[in-house]
Amino acid sequence: MKILLLNGPNLNMLGIREPEKYGSVSLKDIESELYEQAKSLNVEIEAYQSNHEGELIDKVQSSMGKVDGIIINAGGLTHTSVSLRDAISSVAIPTVEVHMTNIHAREEFRHTSLISGVSVGQVVGFGKNSYKYALEGIVSWLNSNK
Repeated sequence: MKILLLNGPNLNMLGIREPEKYGSVSLKDIESELYEQAKSLNVEIEAYQSNHEGELIDKVQSSMGKVDGIIINAGGLTHTSVSLRDAISSVAIPTVEVHMTNIHAREEFRHTSLISGVSVGQVVGFGKNSYKYALEGIVSWLNSNK
């Protein structure tokens, strides 16, 4: 089983950007922990991050037939990108949306996710552990829906 871990704009700044909200852990640290967790689940992870919407869309589209699931933290694009939402919908790869903070308890503009409507689940508010829970969730979902 192969999972694409997709991170959007500004997530390369984790550990530096607003540590009071996101903590001091870097994206590379999160990826390293997920690689270890994936081994115990017999899963392969491919991690990709971009600050560019089109590159994220290209990555989703090029993953069709190559991955079994997607974990995505689209960052600010969560609330604005119809195109990224449409790409996820088009490829029909089961997707879990993830956020380190609880987007529903933050600024009003963050309350709406365009990604959630084309996802099998959403994990928010558990810091770096949101990614771990998302991995467990997508693997469980995929195993139950073979």
